[in-house]
Amino acid sequence: MISNVILILLSIIIVKLVSDIFKIIKKQTYFKTNGIPHDAAIPIFGNMLSVITRKKNIGDIVKKLYNTHKNAKYFGFYDFTNPVIVIRDIELVKSIAVKNFESFPDHGLLGPEPRDQLFARNLFNLKGERWHDVRTLLSPAFTSSKMKILYKLISDSTINFVECLLQDEKGNKMREMKEVFTRCTNDVIATCAFGININTMENPKNDFYLLGKEATNFESMTLKIFLMREFPLIAKIFNAKLLRTEVNNFFNETIRTTIKMRDTMGTTRPDMLQLLMDTRGKDKKVDLTPEEITAQAFVFYFAGFDTISTTMSFVAYELAINPDVQLRLQDEIDTVLRDSNGEPSFETIKGMEYLDAVLNETMRKYPVFAALDRVCSREFNLPPAVPDAKSIVVKPGMVIWIPVIGYHYDPLYYEEPEKFNPDRFLKNGTASNKATTFMSFGIGPRQCIGNRFALMEIKTVFFHLLARCNIRVCSKTNVPLELSKKSIGFAAKDGYWVKLEKRDKNFL
Repeated sequence: MISNVILILLSIIIVKLVSDIFKIIKKQTYFKTNGIPHDAAIPIFGNMLSVITRKKNIGDIVKKLYNTHKNAKYFGFYDFTNPVIVIRDIELVKSIAVKNFESFPDHGLLGPEPRDQLFARNLFNLKGERWHDVRTLLSPAFTSSKMKILYKLISDSTINFVECLLQDEKGNKMREMKEVFTRCTNDVIATCAFGININTMENPKNDFYLLGKEATNFESMTLKIFLMREFPLIAKIFNAKLLRTEVNNFFNETIRTTIKMRDTMGTTRPDMLQLLMDTRGKDKKVDLTPEEITAQAFVFYFAGFDTISTTMSFVAYELAINPDVQLRLQDEIDTVLRDSNGEPSFETIKGMEYLDAVLNETMRKYPVFAALDRVCSREFNLPPAVPDAKSIVVKPGMVIWIPVIGYHYDPLYYEEPEKFNPDRFLKNGTASNKATTFMSFGIGPRQCIGNRFALMEIKTVFFHLLARCNIRVCSKTNVPLELSKKSIGFAAKDGYWVKLEKRDKNFL
């Protein structure tokens, strides 16, 4: 009896698998059928085989295709089995991401719905009306006035971080900055999101840090994401999840316990978790459940831990190999320190023009993701991709990519794009009128809700770091920098190695 049941289940799985394979083969003729420029696809893997085998970075592939199809309004890319339309015409980008946002409102990176509730219920992965309602509810938590409240927490954590760095003179002779910055972002996000004080510089084996690194490691999730998107039934049968149970339980229990303690004791704290708790009962239409509060708090940690530390690592690298830029930035910092008696305010750091330009130029060269994704929710007409081709109708469920890396390296928008030139982002710089093509935080209503927090944290860290340290090239600094082929986003192949030396000039 049991053997018969097993046989039936196996038969169902095999039939489903064969059916899916035939659908895959049919899907991979989409661009040829519709006359859309594209590169030939490999069955199952599409145009992603070189990414999976770690021979190329996804950013290199998208940029190459962007440059290859210069005369096309859009071109095709097979994301494994899925035909993705990559928009090259900037007016079409604005139409899709802003003007007709209702036709392309959702992300599709993790598939229909991950089984991990920490991912399924967070703002990034929410879809449709639920996303809109939660986004509206959370937006007031990220205003400039709320960031001003969090600034003190960030500043205190950053000053402690720099002080710990300075004490390790031996380690500063050759230091990998990503490892250092993840310790910093771990402490900042722990205190700003969860109200928990951790000194990861002195205790790098704390659970927040170790499990946080695991939870934000997209490299280890690639195969699971592929399974969830391409074979959801099989993923469901095998209960495939992105996070280990231990990691999931840690974040759930930490947030649940903190909320319960604050409710019981009637205490409040100026952090993101409190802002989420304060939304309860204010909007009956979208009153967040404890699970949803936990999911939002987790995604703040997820985004704040890895993406911010990666951007900071690229900033440190560029400052090391561009000492003239670093010196100019330090001059601006020294002036602010003198004028503020060593205690710069939130408004002061926010308004530092050259610091802002350095950060923007870094994010232009090294965006978090090579492309932004949008999923079609209702039929949308696209003009012909190339002259003499036919227009097409994008069907619900189809995916659009916006090639961030292509625009950021297009000389039409950014002169000498390979060059690190912060001046282009100054008030009279050449990039001052290119707001549409600068997409490091996304574009349209779905752009990153936490962009103010990210900018404030990075600026505060480099303000205090450069006030007391010089960042120099060391023997392990790779020039030019080579991007990792293991990462979905942008990362250095062999790390971000520099030397830190204490400045003689000190206004603190």
